Amino acid sequence: MSESTARTMPDDSRFDILSAAAQCFMERGYHASSIDDVARSLGSTKGRVYHHFPSKADLFAEVFRTGMEMNYTAIEPYREKDIPAVMRWRHLATIHTGQMIRTKPFQRVVWEGVELHLRGATTPEQREVFARLLQYRTEYGLIFRKTIEEARDAGAMDFENLGIAAELMFMTLNSPIFWYSPRPDETEGDIDRLVGQIVTCAARGLGAS
Repeated sequence: MSESTARTMPDDSRFDILSAAAQCFMERGYHASSIDDVARSLGSTKGRVYHHFPSKADLFAEVFRTGMEMNYTAIEPYREKDIPAVMRWRHLATIHTGQMIRTKPFQRVVWEGVELHLRGATTPEQREVFARLLQYRTEYGLIFRKTIEEARDAGAMDFENLGIAAELMFMTLNSPIFWYSPRPDETEGDIDRLVGQIVTCAARGLGAS
């Protein structure tokens, strides 16, 4: 786990629960997962989970929020860095893609949370919470959108429609949450090389050299 990710972690007991829940939600989906599943994966009682989270919906929302907090904290050093926009984007894209791999269960929950909200598969109370979480995610995406716009204006990227370019960029950078699986002998260097290949694909799609 990276230092930037570690800085976002709650206390150990809560984070253990969040990690177990993220894994359960990733493997089973929100509706098929239960507090019992989370407790079993922790080797503990439901009471330990309920001590911190009053419901499955609250637990899911906190996993979502934590996943986004991890991402914000990870990119913070480069958000306003005074370097050419295309270089700043490469740093942001590299960090973001690494997050999709290294914190994959949390990031899958973020994706599922968006899907649940868009399908209207939540209660009115949950929709209010998810609307705030989605706004948090939207603001994160705008950091990248602004950066590629600056890079295009500087002549370092070449694409026609900013909205389409941003969507396709994130489809590429986010893709490891769907297909990546760690290998037993995988090293950090292997992950870094994989991230580099993904970022290169996204860069080429944005018309960068």
